[in-house]
Amino acid sequence: MRKVFRKAATSLSLILIVALVARVAFTWDQQRKIPPGVLEIVAFQQETGNIAQSLALGKGFASVFRKDTGPTAWLAPVYPLLVAGIFRVFGIFTIRAFFAAACLNILFSTAACVPIYYVGKRIAGLGTASGAAWLWAIFPNAIMIPFEWIWDTCLSALLAAVILWATIVLAESHRVRDWCGYGLLWGFALMTNPSLASLLPVLLGWAAYRAWRQGPVRLGRPALAAGVVILCCLPWTIRNYIDLHRFIPLRSNLPFELWIGNNEIFDEHSTRAPARITRYEEVRRYGQLGETAYLQEKWNEATQFIRTHPGLELRLCVRRFVAVWTGLEAPIEGFLHAESLLVRVVLICNVLAAIGALLGIAVLYRRRSAFVFPAAAFPVVFPCLYYITHASLRYRHAIDPVVLLLTAIASNAVFRLLAGRSRRMSNAKPAPDGATV
Repeated sequence: MRKVFRKAATSLSLILIVALVARVAFTWDQQRKIPPGVLEIVAFQQETGNIAQSLALGKGFASVFRKDTGPTAWLAPVYPLLVAGIFRVFGIFTIRAFFAAACLNILFSTAACVPIYYVGKRIAGLGTASGAAWLWAIFPNAIMIPFEWIWDTCLSALLAAVILWATIVLAESHRVRDWCGYGLLWGFALMTNPSLASLLPVLLGWAAYRAWRQGPVRLGRPALAAGVVILCCLPWTIRNYIDLHRFIPLRSNLPFELWIGNNEIFDEHSTRAPARITRYEEVRRYGQLGETAYLQEKWNEATQFIRTHPGLELRLCVRRFVAVWTGLEAPIEGFLHAESLLVRVVLICNVLAAIGALLGIAVLYRRRSAFVFPAAAFPVVFPCLYYITHASLRYRHAIDPVVLLLTAIASNAVFRLLAGRSRRMSNAKPAPDGATV
C-alpha cells in the first residue's frame, strides 16, 4: 500500500488531472451564480478585451478604452491577439467567447505543473517535485484566476515556470540551437508579459556563468540568445515607433501604473488631491491628449509626487510589499473583517506561501545549491516593479509556481528534519538508571 500511495502521490498525470478538475469545478460553480449577460460583457470590459475587439473588427491594435482613440502600445501583443482570435471564432463579447478564453486560461494554468515538477526534480528530488506540483494544483489563486481574469496572467505563470526550467537545462548545454531556443522563449514571454524582463539579465547571466563553469563556452552563445530576444521584439518596437512616434520597446503604460500608486490622493494634506480617481475622467483625458501626451503627463505627475513625498513614498512601498505577498495592505484587519471563508483561506495560503518561499531560499543557500540564485531571483527581483507602482495578487501570479516550488523545498526540509529526530528518538534505548543512550 505504501508503494501504491507513493506512486500515486508522485504521478504527474494524476497531479495534472486534479489540477484540471479543480479549475474546471471552480469555473462551473461560479458561472452558475453569475448571469450569462454579465459574464460575456464584464469579463472583457478591460484593456485586453477592448484591444481584442478592435483587432477582431479589423481596426488594428487600438482603442484601449473601447473608444476610437487610435493605435496603442498599452499592452504587449500576444494575449490580445489570442483573445481576438477567440472573438473571430466565437463572436465578440459572447458567452461562448468567455468560456473559450476561460478554458484556455485553465489549460495554461494546469500545464504549469509540468515545468515546476521537472525543475523540482532537478533541484531537490522526486518528493519535492511532486510536492511543488501538488501545491500548484490546489493553490487557491491558481484555481480562481483562470475564471476571474481574462488576461495574460495564467499564460505568464506558465511561461515563467518554463523559463526557470529552460534556464537550468541551458546551463548544462553548449549547443547553439539551445541558446537560440532560449532566446525565442524569452522573446515570446516578453511579447506576452513585459514585466518578466527584469528577470532576463539575471537568468541569462547565470546560465552563461554556469555554462562557463561546466567547460569552455564562447561568449557568443549568450550574446546570440540576447540577440534573438531583441529580434523577436524588434518588429513590435518598430510598429510602436511608426504608429505612436515614440521609442516603446514593449509596452507604454508604465507611467500610468506608476501614477496610480503615486499621486496626490495618497497625501491627506494635499489641497490638489481629487476625491477619487474615476475611470470616466481618465478615459476622457486620454481621449483629449492621446496616448503619448497622456502618459507623459502621468509620468510627470508621478515622478513629481515621488520627489516631493519621500517619507510617504517609503510608507507606500512598505504597504505595497505587504499587499504583494498577502493580497491586502492590512492583512490582519482584512482577515478579521472578511465576509467569507474563501477570503480568509486565500489570505492564509498566500502568507504561508510567502514564508515558505523565504525558507526555501534559506534551505537552498544552506545546502549550497547551485540553483539558489535563479530560483531566488523570481521572488526577489520580479516583484520590485510592483513595490514602486501598485500591487495585486494577480500581478504576482506570474511567479507563484516558483514561489510554491520554494515552499515545497522548505516543507521537504522540515519533514526530513522531523523524521530524523523521530528516528533518533525511537533508536534511543533506556539505560538501567532510566537515562537514554
